[in-house]
Amino acid sequence: MTAYRTKVAALLAGQGAYQKAGGYLDAFLITLIMINVVAIVLESVPELTAQYHHHFLLLEVTSVGIFAIEYLLRLWSCVEQTGDKELNTSNSRKRIKYLFSPLALIDLMAILPSLLMMFFAFDLRFLRVIRLFRIFKLTRYSRAMQLLLAAFKQEGSSLLAAFFIMSVVLIMASCGIYLLEHDVQPDKFGSIPESMWWAMATLTTVGYGDVVPITPIGRFFGGVITLLSMGMVAIPTGLLASSFAEQLRKRRDAFNEAVLHSLHDGALDEQERQHLETLRIELGLSPSEANQAIKLMTSQRAYAMYCRHCGHKL
Repeated sequence: MTAYRTKVAALLAGQGAYQKAGGYLDAFLITLIMINVVAIVLESVPELTAQYHHHFLLLEVTSVGIFAIEYLLRLWSCVEQTGDKELNTSNSRKRIKYLFSPLALIDLMAILPSLLMMFFAFDLRFLRVIRLFRIFKLTRYSRAMQLLLAAFKQEGSSLLAAFFIMSVVLIMASCGIYLLEHDVQPDKFGSIPESMWWAMATLTTVGYGDVVPITPIGRFFGGVITLLSMGMVAIPTGLLASSFAEQLRKRRDAFNEAVLHSLHDGALDEQERQHLETLRIELGLSPSEANQAIKLMTSQRAYAMYCRHCGHKL
């Protein structure tokens, strides 16, 4: 049983001898997810729902069955993952830890709405929206989403500080516009919570225009808030952009170090190339980036093997 579980874990992770088969499986699941997203969007059109109801239902049942099998297989084989396999704990605890991991929760959300529909009565429109959570399953296969999640994790404290400052500015802007415009526009700025709609639209530089100050002092205050908002919105954007680039650089550096370590004898054998290919997939690097890194590290290694003064091999 352990041997089968190890094979399933390798297939789902696309590692070792199952790297190619795992790639085909990922491509199939990505295609199925995209088909589901398109179908859920089209199902919101009443004419299409009435005409193709059975087709939508067949696709839904088939997709939920496939996603449920994938979820159960991942839950069963998660104890064979490289990180958890070395932990000195029971398989039950490893599975419980996996159940509450972000990717496992996303997988559960992909099938839970349809399963609940079998036992409880829900508004179908609500279910359609919830089923769109399946698009987040692409996080498991998308390099960009993985980098973005890593950036959120790394800059979590900084982002919380930025959002706290924005919350303070939001409250101050709401209070200020309430004091300046309340007497003139009691229907739009009747309270501070109602004024928060204008403050939010202004601070995010959206400016819907449905609620605007009309007094001179109110317009001046609105202009100041607009100028201030340009810098406020740029803070979290800049943090995420810099962290995104930093995560990408770290992954490239990690691959370069692995290549350099594999070149200790001056050449790469088949086993080392297989290991680097597996690492490339785990880090989410493209084949062109990996080949470029291998060429660069090989040339550097070859240059370091010869003396700079006499040219003889060290």
